[in-house]
Amino acid sequence: VLPAQSRNPMERKIRVALVFGGRSGEHEVSLLSARSILDALDRDRYEPVLLGIDHDGRWHRQESATALLNTPGAPLHLDAAAPAVAVSPGDASGSLVTTGAGALAVGPIDVVFPVLHGTYGEDGTIQGLLEMASLPYVGSGVLGSSVGMDKHVAKQLLRAAGLPVVDWFTVRASEALDPAVVAQ
Repeated sequence: VLPAQSRNPMERKIRVALVFGGRSGEHEVSLLSARSILDALDRDRYEPVLLGIDHDGRWHRQESATALLNTPGAPLHLDAAAPAVAVSPGDASGSLVTTGAGALAVGPIDVVFPVLHGTYGEDGTIQGLLEMASLPYVGSGVLGSSVGMDKHVAKQLLRAAGLPVVDWFTVRASEALDPAVVAQ
């Protein structure tokens, strides 16, 4: 067993922005995922910055003490009264600011941990926004995320790379009610 590494008390904690919630139908699942990550985060090494995205796509800075509380019998939810947040584009330090009266800098963000599920989270959109704002993040990049969400494109790329892929057919939303397509 290796001895635990001692931590220099003067060393700054890594600021991790957890981005969760979002506009997709998987909003509540994202809140549960963020709660799990927040619970597992080593507070001696990391300082969480909680950024919840509501169903309408507005970003809010959530307070650690009240965000993602799991009250028995009640679903997790965002604090809609929390200050709105905007990305500060082009800032090499990767900062965010609250908006509205008395706008304040959220401060530098060392890394973003996107905990968004489905559309606008796993499809490359949040990754593209973070790259445009020079905010480093964990997980797949824009291309990998978008290809992973588009199963038709993913299968074409895998097959083109010579990997075995079972036969498939794609039904687009505009074709879903066409009996000729559904009968295939």
